[in-house]
Amino acid sequence: MAELPGSKNLSWCFGMCAVALMLVLSWAGLAGAAPSVRGGAYMLQIDGAIGPATAAYVSEGLERARDEGAQLVIMEMDTPGGLDKSMREIIQAILAMPVPVVTYVHPSGARAASAGTYILCASHVAAMAPGTNLGAATPIQIGAVPGQPDSRGGQGAGKDNAAAGAPKSAGERKAVNDAVAYIRSLAELRGRNADWAEQAVRDAASLSARAALERNVVDIVAADVPSLLGQLDGRKVVVNGRSRTLETTGIALVRVEPDWTTRFLGAITDPNIALMLMMIGIYGLFFEFWNPGSIVPGTVGAISLLIGLYALAALPVDFAGLALIVLGLGLMVAEAFAPSFGALGIGGIAAFIFGAAILFDTGAPGFRINWSVLAGVAVFSAGLIIVVARTGIRSLRRPVATGREELIGASGKVLDWEGGSGHVFVHSERWNAAGPASLPAGAMVMVRDIDGLQLSVVPEASDLTGEGEDG
Repeated sequence: MAELPGSKNLSWCFGMCAVALMLVLSWAGLAGAAPSVRGGAYMLQIDGAIGPATAAYVSEGLERARDEGAQLVIMEMDTPGGLDKSMREIIQAILAMPVPVVTYVHPSGARAASAGTYILCASHVAAMAPGTNLGAATPIQIGAVPGQPDSRGGQGAGKDNAAAGAPKSAGERKAVNDAVAYIRSLAELRGRNADWAEQAVRDAASLSARAALERNVVDIVAADVPSLLGQLDGRKVVVNGRSRTLETTGIALVRVEPDWTTRFLGAITDPNIALMLMMIGIYGLFFEFWNPGSIVPGTVGAISLLIGLYALAALPVDFAGLALIVLGLGLMVAEAFAPSFGALGIGGIAAFIFGAAILFDTGAPGFRINWSVLAGVAVFSAGLIIVVARTGIRSLRRPVATGREELIGASGKVLDWEGGSGHVFVHSERWNAAGPASLPAGAMVMVRDIDGLQLSVVPEASDLTGEGEDG
């Protein structure tokens, strides 16, 4: 296989860049643990889309609060929604807590949309800051049904719109009814407005903080944490069937930060990072196969590929998109090994882009592939295909360097000769040869033809018509 010009330097640069990216991802997660305070209020923060990392952080934070004897847990929340699986993990952790959990939509301008609404309904105390909103809890796959409000949208639709956009297929009705039953059970468990909770799912309805308080959707509206603690003091909540009175006057606050493993998980489960890790892995192995012994690209590529596959396992993946990506990569690799002057490579890039665009089977905010990332990967792949195509074209213009054709016309040296045959040394190899009746040892000859493993030679000074050749 022809070697790419400057490919070794390219491989090392690739390896160093990939190592730098992985170090940044790792260092981004380093954070010190806050000291424990028995009987304090442990504070967690949900900021952004809810995914596997958020679920791990909340579950670990609640477990720590329980083990260290916290009096209550306050979860500050600002989320546009997230993955159903991660949301349910958080809700299960809240329902299993022997410690009251207060979910607080804060600061002003924050929201508890979609998955955030379910978590708010599941909490022992639901609180909001002025200027915040909640709702739009329609399952995301149903939110795009024509005529139905966007699941990330604002106020709920009226009856006419709701009827026009009602789920039509059995699968859609099943998803909506399951979500309705789930959110109603949570609202009824906490003694809140279950009818509005159902409306938030069926009609994607939303409410402001003040309207939510008036309609018994939340329990408290507080401008800040001190105000929230003041309203919680003396409040009775039911935890695991037993009534408890909260005492929050002078309570110590302990802010629980995610550890480095949770931060790292959050980084790699970003679909854009997961896609880039996959590409680093694939191209790293590609460079290693192209230049065996480079070591760095192969090592970094294998690690990146495994991390990327782990991230894909934690995310909802569309298998059609994954199949298109695999097809695209296969075509690009085929272009490298069997150059088709760009035909296979261009097809591979197109398949890869379409596959990456539909790779993640979710419309949840924060879990989409950015087009800028797709464009960057496509440009890099196209550049690599161009380099490979140029190498293939150059190889066609070069003289033959191996095989029968390369031996014809090659020079050699006579080792021994007797009766029109003997042995010659050609290209550092000892060959059987036939030719003129007599040739002195050490004479220079030229290969005229090859028959099996025997060369036909003539003296180098002779022409190929046989002049000077004996019989």
